[in-house]
Amino acid sequence: MTAPRPGPTDSLLDIVGLRVGHRQLLDPDVTVADGTNPGIGSATGCTVVIADGTAVAAVDVRGGGPGTRETDLLDPSHSVQRIDAVLLTGGSAYGLAAADGVMRYLEEHGRGIPMGAPGAVVPIVPGAVIFDLPVGDWNTRPSADDGYAAAAAATADTLPTGSVGAGTAARAGILKGGVGTASAHLTHGAAAGVTVAALIVANPVGSVFDPDSGLPWGVTAHGATDRGLRPPAEVDIAAARALGDKGTVLNTTIGVVATDAPLSKAACRRVAVAGHDGLAHAIRPVHSPLDGDTLFAMSTGTAQPAPSGGVPDAFPADLPVLAAVCAAATDVVRRAVVDAVLSATSIAGIPTYRDVFPSAFRA
Repeated sequence: MTAPRPGPTDSLLDIVGLRVGHRQLLDPDVTVADGTNPGIGSATGCTVVIADGTAVAAVDVRGGGPGTRETDLLDPSHSVQRIDAVLLTGGSAYGLAAADGVMRYLEEHGRGIPMGAPGAVVPIVPGAVIFDLPVGDWNTRPSADDGYAAAAAATADTLPTGSVGAGTAARAGILKGGVGTASAHLTHGAAAGVTVAALIVANPVGSVFDPDSGLPWGVTAHGATDRGLRPPAEVDIAAARALGDKGTVLNTTIGVVATDAPLSKAACRRVAVAGHDGLAHAIRPVHSPLDGDTLFAMSTGTAQPAPSGGVPDAFPADLPVLAAVCAAATDVVRRAVVDAVLSATSIAGIPTYRDVFPSAFRA
């Protein structure tokens, strides 16, 4: 089977109709003495994904400690079928306040469910949080104004990754986490012409690298070259082992998996489920009681795959498309986690993958 090729930007922006905006709250003097105690200054942020034409959406929550907003609304049996935006934010449960600002921005632009009177709309903005409060000032969390600023900054032109937006203070095990993204353009079978993409905020309790090889779990030795990597030297692997378990309580990986294939809410739920398989490929352990792992799935419906025949009447006609989208969702989520880890920059003394494994990068 031929692997799908990345889209033009290898990012969530390859889904036509989606825009992404970040907001960072970061002071340059953030320091943490032992990796666990609060430092000084601000270190957090939020990220907003806006669907210009609304999107069908669903969610799958696998972590034992989630912090979410409007996820019940996304149940396939519930009335609202489409959403306007998704909020991904730091600040733990406090950060959910940023959704109020996203709603205010959308309302000002006439976005939301029309409620009869001119200008009377209710924007639909589900959201999820990561726990990043111990990095920087505990009392600094994304607010409604920060959510508004992230929505106002949303663009389809560029998508910065690493220690930005909701990933500003993210930590991935002992390493710096962050925001990562990836996309896949399908060229074969019933889903030919469809694009699938992911944007992930990697902040797991689990490890993102293999302690034996030193390579990210989401990168095989064969595929390391594609990321500009080589197996790290034994001295780096030994140093990483010596770092041990920092006992971090920072946790939760959240994100969005999106496609331009026209899917129902129920089908989107399957895509979100498949996306969690990608987390399992890139993070070990995943979905722990300390994590609130949550993935949203969005369908803009802007692509029109060719009708496929041979599907039994007992199954949906778009089942072959859904199967291909789910397979791609697993892969783009895996690659997005790797992108988050490799793109991150050190904040508050949390080392990056490059800091710990300098020999993995080809000269």
